Amino acid sequence: MRTYAQIISTVLATLSALLVCGALHAAEHLPYREVPFFQAKVADHALLPVEQRMPKEPLVVDLNAKGRLFGIPGGDIVTIVARARDIRYQSAIGYTRLVGLDENFDLYPDILQSVDNQNDRVFTFHIRPGHRWSDGSFFTAEDFRFYWEDIANNSSISPVGPPEFMLIDGRGPRFEVIDQYTVRYTWDKPNPRFLPQLASPRDPFIYRPAHYLKQFHASYTDQKLLDVVARQQKLKSWAGLFNRMDTMYDLSDPDMPTLQPWKPVTYAPANRYYFERNPYYHRVDYKGVQLPYVDRLIFDISAPGLMAAKANAGEVDLLFRGLTMRDIPVLKEGEKVKDYRTRLWRVARGSELALYPNLNCSDPVFRKLNRDVRFRRALSLGIKRKTINMVLLYGLGREGNNTVISKSPLYRDEFRYRNSSYDPDEANRLLDELGLKRSDSTGLRILPDGRPLIITVELDGDQLLMADGLALIGEFWQDLGIKLIVKPQDRAILNNRSYSGQTIMSASVGLDNAIPNALTPPTELVPMHQDNLAWPKWGQYIETKGNSGEPIDIPEARELAQLYEQWMAAEDTPSRQAIWLKILENHADNLWSIGTVAGSLHPIVVKNNLANVPEKAFYSWAPTSFIGVYRMDEFFWATAERRQGGNR
Repeated sequence: MRTYAQIISTVLATLSALLVCGALHAAEHLPYREVPFFQAKVADHALLPVEQRMPKEPLVVDLNAKGRLFGIPGGDIVTIVARARDIRYQSAIGYTRLVGLDENFDLYPDILQSVDNQNDRVFTFHIRPGHRWSDGSFFTAEDFRFYWEDIANNSSISPVGPPEFMLIDGRGPRFEVIDQYTVRYTWDKPNPRFLPQLASPRDPFIYRPAHYLKQFHASYTDQKLLDVVARQQKLKSWAGLFNRMDTMYDLSDPDMPTLQPWKPVTYAPANRYYFERNPYYHRVDYKGVQLPYVDRLIFDISAPGLMAAKANAGEVDLLFRGLTMRDIPVLKEGEKVKDYRTRLWRVARGSELALYPNLNCSDPVFRKLNRDVRFRRALSLGIKRKTINMVLLYGLGREGNNTVISKSPLYRDEFRYRNSSYDPDEANRLLDELGLKRSDSTGLRILPDGRPLIITVELDGDQLLMADGLALIGEFWQDLGIKLIVKPQDRAILNNRSYSGQTIMSASVGLDNAIPNALTPPTELVPMHQDNLAWPKWGQYIETKGNSGEPIDIPEARELAQLYEQWMAAEDTPSRQAIWLKILENHADNLWSIGTVAGSLHPIVVKNNLANVPEKAFYSWAPTSFIGVYRMDEFFWATAERRQGGNR
């Protein structure tokens, strides 16, 4: 790719010069102060002064209102990841979005200056004038147009078309460029998912750096030349080359401009990856200091099993991924000697261990059994959740179904506890009612086709805590005449087996976002995506518009799909809340997944003197984006010695 970049370097240099020399706007209301990391470059005229780098109207952060300290810029934060590809999660951690969630999980404009929303049908985005990409090029409406017209609606690059959340009744919005800093999306019906999806942990990036990516696009660069470069990279066509170079989410290419607080500077392969502060980042504090406060993030590659040990040895400044509740004793041991603290954040999941009977199972006997709510209720009533809580979560969890947690305004006790008490007598009665008689010789119940009732539960092989929980469930179910076999395997294999109907039952974590509100799309709880292990083929059918999978054929599940359509069409918050409550009640009644215990504590290792890291918070993929919503760009070193070295 370097060879190709050299071929077009003259064109790029010209384009870059034109963009950088455009109109400059300094924010007059702030006394900007240059951070030490850039002072030498500014003095040498290698970089514009900060007042010319910032948007005309930056996002000004009120740290006092958040109960945080104003920071002092400088220093590095060292962390570790299990594999090089995990550096892509920096997009989630940096959490810079068109619109984002704050710490109360309310939406606010972030990259965008403002959003006009007319009844969830017409969304007008106002871009901050003067906002720049990390390479100094201006961020404008052209970056949105390029994505929509040249990527999302280009069949060579995106064969399935625009992302599903941008489609209503299978059709995308009418897209308009109003002016250089304004774009508009219009649907004929409400699309309440649009803004929440833009704030998700995996940013859909409905914009791209057009000035950079056009060099790999056949509409702007000679296709024959692109195809030659593609073949050199062992790719079939220019479209494959384009998709390889479009690393917005991965953050793996230092040449790719970004709007994130830190930009990558290390080329793969490497054992240590560096991210340096983005000189054109759009956030600033009230004292005129451009964020982020910390100059560099450093990611060391380490084996997954060594995360806690390395933290215990003081080799990290901040660590959260790769740790579990089991690591807390080890982490606590090293605190005094290695100058760090272990903070315990509550995990915001519906259940730490949930069972997913595959309703689309290919085995006809288990397919019929899994679809019978009496069977699912019997399995639930046969689980002694208090024991699981004591063994796995030291008694600190909340037992019950896989549902929202008490932090959510949608929480109701009945949704967590209905059909979740330990009642082996009722469980046995239901199994008897199903005609599953016990064998005199083995004590196991017998399936209608004569096989013993043996359930193989498949799970991700890395989930050791989950395997221990399944071993306990196996003991409980043995008393019901059911044998449970635990089958750990690679996650990709597990997913493929589920999607094809080969799994009888799977185990995984429960509801990922267990602190939703009425405006949160209820997509996790309705059969519309194949990655839900309970109904993969129903999800396939929806995702492929009927080209694969199976149509929903259980009335209670069709009710969920209908409720989702009602939620999409609702035009006020009370209506959406009422629909949410009906969806949650449907799950409590039908037990599409079988939860066990929620509320584990997740260890967050924080070096002493790293300030503005919350003492208590929620941890999850969604909605917290790991630690993203807590704004890592506001973390800073409170001691001068830790702020040194930013220019190394």
